[in-house]
Amino acid sequence: MNAPATAGMLQALPAEHRQRLMRFAGEVSFPQGARLFEEGGRADRFWIIRTGSVDLDMRVPGRRAAVIETLRHNELIGWSWLFAPHTWHLGAEATSPVRAYEFDATAIRSMCQDDCALGASVTQWVGSVLAHRLRSTRSRLLDLYAPYGSGSLL
Repeated sequence: MNAPATAGMLQALPAEHRQRLMRFAGEVSFPQGARLFEEGGRADRFWIIRTGSVDLDMRVPGRRAAVIETLRHNELIGWSWLFAPHTWHLGAEATSPVRAYEFDATAIRSMCQDDCALGASVTQWVGSVLAHRLRSTRSRLLDLYAPYGSGSLL
């Protein structure tokens, strides 16, 4: 499984694992401007975007929240559900009407514990998304707050 770091579930997981996860998917929608979750809140679910876009943001003391990344079709919204203490590290807001598949984190974690191969696939997929998001966060915060001309290297 050599999928790119930003690969959606369809490219990142073997077909058998995708099919098992999709049995737990519920269809949901969010209007533009809806907050899906807040930084520090309980991460008890995650989503795969079908249509629309969602901004991931980070609170910055004394400033407006910094938009870290915009997610679109087939991208994972939320990774904090997989790793203890299961609290959101970022916030998320729909920037257009969104349709998504929603998954219950407890059910998926349990399924991953019961099936090591599935657990490894999901962990690798979510881990690659996490690594990409951390790089995006660092780059975005440097863009916003590093002194101009500081020569900061990524």
